[in-house]
Amino acid sequence: MVEPMSAPSLLLVLHDVAPHTWADYQPFVEAVDALGEVPMTWLVVPDFHRHNDLEAHPGLRRLLTGRVARGDELALHGYFHCDDEPPPNTPRDWFMRRIYTREGEFYTLSQDAALARLRAGIELFHRYHWPLEGFVAPAWLMSEGTRRALRQLPLSYTSDPQHLFRLPDFTPVDAPGLVWSARSAWRRGLSKLVSDQREQRLRQAPVIRLGLHPVDMRHRFARDYWLHTLKRLLDQGRMPMTKARWLALHSDRIGRAA
Repeated sequence: MVEPMSAPSLLLVLHDVAPHTWADYQPFVEAVDALGEVPMTWLVVPDFHRHNDLEAHPGLRRLLTGRVARGDELALHGYFHCDDEPPPNTPRDWFMRRIYTREGEFYTLSQDAALARLRAGIELFHRYHWPLEGFVAPAWLMSEGTRRALRQLPLSYTSDPQHLFRLPDFTPVDAPGLVWSARSAWRRGLSKLVSDQREQRLRQAPVIRLGLHPVDMRHRFARDYWLHTLKRLLDQGRMPMTKARWLALHSDRIGRAA
């Protein structure tokens, strides 16, 4: 058997997990479960857009507790996953907050505001006895205040689209990923083209992340792509694991490289 440390790895990550998105993910998760033991990292939003409070959905909380028992990882993914700060007042901010995304919750937050939301999320995880090591900002956007806040908290990692960062010092770790923009047919077609090319370039990469979103699951073309890609990478010998597990196995190597 190939040892976990030496085998190329695969990290399957489900973004925007919330009460209203579980119906999108359920068929895909069931298909993945049918493949065998494929651990996943679920990016959980405590109160998606302020009207999907996990506190009001015991069924989803029980499901998430069951996923932890199965070997999956839950990570904190913002708190509200919406940008409700004052309107942007520079061209760059307007682009980032109105064109690139409208959900960069942590893009403009002060240190104190970021700490308050992060601590509220950590408290929710503790309340339901969910182990917590990682935080991923919505759209991977973080203000400097958010970065300062993360340095003060008992979390192990955060990420951007192509890296994981060990906390508290933000040591970067290459962890390239595939991700789609699936809101329209032309975006899905372009995403597949780009992802196919990128996958070929990453054939020798020690780890590949698959970053899925609920909108991907609403289109069969996108959903089938992710399932087929997952199967193909598993058939190539990649070992599936959670983000936290992969970082733990490689922590000594990462420390020496840094």
